[in-house]
Amino acid sequence: MGYENKSFDLRGQICPSTLLTALKKINERKVQLKEGLILEFKVDNRDAINTIPESATRMGYRFDVEKLHGFYKIKIYK
Repeated sequence: MGYENKSFDLRGQICPSTLLTALKKINERKVQLKEGLILEFKVDNRDAINTIPESATRMGYRFDVEKLHGFYKIKIYK
């Protein structure tokens, strides 16, 4: 079953708010992630490029972090 990537713009938030919001979105979509959904989080908080991937890895997901102009995009997937 194919899913469109789901994107969330978390720019302007600071940790732990960024992490907590990301974890909530990941937990709400556990089934879809197992079926191939990719979650994307746009963040401008450098802490988030460590905390979100670390937490996702502990939950059994993989991740990519891409530095774009003025922000980072974190992709979480199975």
